[in-house]
Amino acid sequence: MIEVFELSALLISFFLVVADQAAKLWIARTMSIGESIPVLSGIFHITYIQNPGAAFGMFADQRWMFIVAGIAVIAAACSMRRRLADAPTMARWGAALLLGGAAGNLIDRVRIGRVIDFFDFRVWPVFNIADIGICVGVGCLIYALYRDGKRERE
Repeated sequence: MIEVFELSALLISFFLVVADQAAKLWIARTMSIGESIPVLSGIFHITYIQNPGAAFGMFADQRWMFIVAGIAVIAAACSMRRRLADAPTMARWGAALLLGGAAGNLIDRVRIGRVIDFFDFRVWPVFNIADIGICVGVGCLIYALYRDGKRERE
C-alpha cells in the first residue's frame, strides 16, 4: 500500500516530469535550435539548445554514461523509499525533486540523445525545469542532512 508520504513524493516527481517534458515539447515545436527570444533583453531569454553533456556542457557526448547515471539515481531513490518514510519532510521533498529531475532529463537522453535546455539568464549556462528540480532537490537533501547532523550534536 502506498503511504501518504510516498504518494505526495510520487506526485511531486510526476508533476515535475510532466511540466519539464511539456515545456521541452513546446520549445522544440515552436523554436529552432539556437533561436533565442528575449524576455528581459540582455538579462533573461528563452533560448533553445540541445545539451550533449552535463551541467555546463561537461562530458559532452557521453550519452550512455548519463543514461546509466539517470537510471542509477532513479533506482537509488526507489530502493530508499522505505528509509525516506522516517526522514524529515525536507529530505522527502528533496528526493522527490531529484527523482523527477533525473527522470525528466533521462527521457530526453533516451529519446533524442541530448537534453533540451531553454532558460537563459546570459550569465549562467542554459538550463531546464528538470535541472531546477535536481538542484533544489540536492539542496533540500543537504539541508536535511545538515539539520539532522546539527540535532545529533546538540
